[in-house]
Amino acid sequence: MESESSPIAHTKHGDLTLDQIAETLPGMSRLMVEVSDRYWILYYAAKAGKWDLARHEFSELRKTMRLAALVRPKYQEPLDQFDAEYMKPLEQAIRAKDWPAFDDAYQKGIDGTNENHRTLGYSYIEWQLPDTPPPHLRLAE
Repeated sequence: MESESSPIAHTKHGDLTLDQIAETLPGMSRLMVEVSDRYWILYYAAKAGKWDLARHEFSELRKTMRLAALVRPKYQEPLDQFDAEYMKPLEQAIRAKDWPAFDDAYQKGIDGTNENHRTLGYSYIEWQLPDTPPPHLRLAE
């Protein structure tokens, strides 16, 4: 809903109200595609021993989840709980370059993700790790 008193941003393409700009913020569907892709890349990067890439993907994944909590505040609590329960062990395993700990934490994260989907009313969304690494990234030496 647009307010008459909404501030105006002037761009080279035209004027936009703050309300119009707010409507362009991504919703959970768009953000979860990025989360899913980064979680996929993260696994295969760690499996290949590309810990710098794993650390990068983890960082970007966490930023996207924080953005999701900001733009969709009703999901903040479950996202914060997911971070504490599943992301922190992943982060520790990445820092230690510990594949067995990483793999264990990663699999628990998948279970936690799917449990969150069920709890939030999205039981029809069940995430699974793709069988192959992302083809657009070089992960082998």
